[in-house]
Amino acid sequence: MNTDNPREIRTRIRAGKWMRPTSGLAAAYAQANLVILDRKYAFEFLLFCQRNPKPCPVLEVLDAGEREPRISAPSADITTDIPLYRAWKKGNMLAEVPEISDYFNQGMVSFLLGCSFSFEHALITACVPVRNIEEGKNVSMYITNRKCISAGPFSAPLVVSMRPIPDGLVSRAVRVTGRYTFAHGAPVHIGNPKALGIADLNTPDFGDPVTMKDGETPVFWACGVTSLLAALSAGLDSCITHAPGHMFITDILNESLAEG
Repeated sequence: MNTDNPREIRTRIRAGKWMRPTSGLAAAYAQANLVILDRKYAFEFLLFCQRNPKPCPVLEVLDAGEREPRISAPSADITTDIPLYRAWKKGNMLAEVPEISDYFNQGMVSFLLGCSFSFEHALITACVPVRNIEEGKNVSMYITNRKCISAGPFSAPLVVSMRPIPDGLVSRAVRVTGRYTFAHGAPVHIGNPKALGIADLNTPDFGDPVTMKDGETPVFWACGVTSLLAALSAGLDSCITHAPGHMFITDILNESLAEG
């Protein structure tokens, strides 16, 4: 597989030939979180995202019942082109599946939200190591003690992703990622995880633990899994999300969305 071509990757995902996390794939292209819910909740969920742009930067909102993300990935299918989805009912997971034809309906609105995987290539290009890619793991994600601003039935604690950064490269990592506001931008916290309510970096709430070496600092970025917790908080009769780390790969070049 050409891991640089988003359309080829999506074709293989649709065919069931890639079911792993997407970190490191199509490195030059933006990846996205997915939340699908009934149209009657769409405005209030959009309002939640607007009030919490750091963890929930909106890339595209599809029309109700629409499967093709015509702005971010023309010809793609939002119901088949993610490696692993989760279907939910009243906050409980019904199934984890490679496609969602049994759960998607014409009354549903799909939200694509920016993802920190989109700045990992920029970090590597700037000679900042990305441990989850080095170790072939999903990124470490943690629920924090910080609260997002609620909207209607939607509320959530802030979720963060963590990457160990060599002490001397922390300021570089901040500068590099700060350009990518659509992908959560600069870190929300640097250093002491207990200040975020994280007791143990080796037990993430989502994803995999990664190696923390001597002379490295844990650096935390806002994470789109926040939007998942917000959707689940409402106890909706039906909701669909991606499985954490299994993102939708768009045709949007990261650099076309970067600032400066």
